[in-house]
Amino acid sequence: MKHLDSLFRLTADDMREIFRISAVLKQKLQQGHRPALLAGRVMTLLFEKPSLRTRISFESAMAHLGGTSLFMTCAEAGLNGRESLSDIARVLGSYSDCIVTRTFSHRLVDDLVKHAETPIINGLSDLGHPCQALSDLFTIREELGTLEGKRLVYIGDGNNVARSLTLAAAILEMPIVLSSPLGYELTPEYVDVVKKKIPGANITLTYDPQSAVSRADIVYTDVWASMGQEAEQEKRKQIFAPYQINGKLMALAPKSARFMHCLPAKRGLEVTDEVVDGINSIVFQQAENRMHVAKGLLVWLLGISPAI
Repeated sequence: MKHLDSLFRLTADDMREIFRISAVLKQKLQQGHRPALLAGRVMTLLFEKPSLRTRISFESAMAHLGGTSLFMTCAEAGLNGRESLSDIARVLGSYSDCIVTRTFSHRLVDDLVKHAETPIINGLSDLGHPCQALSDLFTIREELGTLEGKRLVYIGDGNNVARSLTLAAAILEMPIVLSSPLGYELTPEYVDVVKKKIPGANITLTYDPQSAVSRADIVYTDVWASMGQEAEQEKRKQIFAPYQINGKLMALAPKSARFMHCLPAKRGLEVTDEVVDGINSIVFQQAENRMHVAKGLLVWLLGISPAI
């Protein structure tokens, strides 16, 4: 049984196949066709965190493909102590063809994989955001024509988005540079794990955002304080201020460099309006592609890909 609890589950060929299916289905939609490849299938979304892109991209993807989606908060499902997690997982698994979860602790994802007996998709956890990273690299390939020889530069917190981006880039042999303040970078342990699994991984860590962007094809950032870190927000504003993506920093990057952000953006903090709304921004193309890649992932995960 296939799962996407982590990108560690995927090979380069798996990712390329998901991208291929996503591109075909995106083109079909643009031509006015919505093939009902998942007619009769049921997707359950089990969310602990609020969501815009993750929830709606998956619900729209399932609707376009002829399937049905059901949404529940973790509390509604009984994860507030009303039932054991294993019981809930087994019940939801028996009702669903796949489960998408969005949670604070990755432990919930692991427990669903263990007990649900149906494909599990990690819609976000504290350890990773694999669906976002897949969509991001799909968008880069779509925009630049290839990932080969392109340099991805991430500026900001070494969070779940940074972790999944780093792993996705490594799997597809794309160099990635990450620039974070001291104490907020990717942990050496995580970098070592990625390099052990993918010996050719090209990962550079630096504290200097100016030098980081100097050869960037993509400049990427995320919020400085993620959900659950609100108490740290004021402290992080001070620490991350030199890492803001603004016109001055983008001027140090090649003129062709595109800007990306996984959204939601805190405009005026990690990025300024002139960059988000600038001519080099592909932020909203990136956001739209969450839906197209959700389609590709669902079709691949449920084994329908030979029909494409």
